[in-house]
Amino acid sequence: MTEHERPFGRYLEDFTVGDVYKHWPGKTITEYDDHLFCMITMNHHPLHTNDYFAKNETVQGKNVVVGNLVYSLALGMSVPDVSGAAIANLEVESLLHKNPTFHGDTIYAETRVLEAQESKSRPDRGIVKVETKAFNQDGLEVCYFRRKVMVWKREFAPKRNRPYGDGVWE
Repeated sequence: MTEHERPFGRYLEDFTVGDVYKHWPGKTITEYDDHLFCMITMNHHPLHTNDYFAKNETVQGKNVVVGNLVYSLALGMSVPDVSGAAIANLEVESLLHKNPTFHGDTIYAETRVLEAQESKSRPDRGIVKVETKAFNQDGLEVCYFRRKVMVWKREFAPKRNRPYGDGVWE
């Protein structure tokens, strides 16, 4: 029998400058997703929640998904490949909404490694700088951001434990 543990995030040694992670799966944003996110975050702008307003009083002529939802989805898509084993997200250096996202659009994301450096003050960790792009189903870039993440070096990372012992399949 072989046991397989799903990797979730990376350690400093796993990051190579120039590598690109194509995150999977994508996510179709529904009207419900957008409205719920707007209500949870107290963003009540009618561009996102009022169909009549969007049709009659906006440049786009229809509801636009709130940008922070698009950013949050792309960030979330990157977690298993980038920051799932991180100590902390340190900084979002840049966040650009390049094109609008609409209800029914499906978002995909990719991340490229820009820098990976050992910490100058803590020998057990390092700082990784990445950039992430989100695209809709037509390949149109809708969101871009750069961020810095503090990650463990492999030998210092805490072991992942389960709340039960080994041998459950014996």
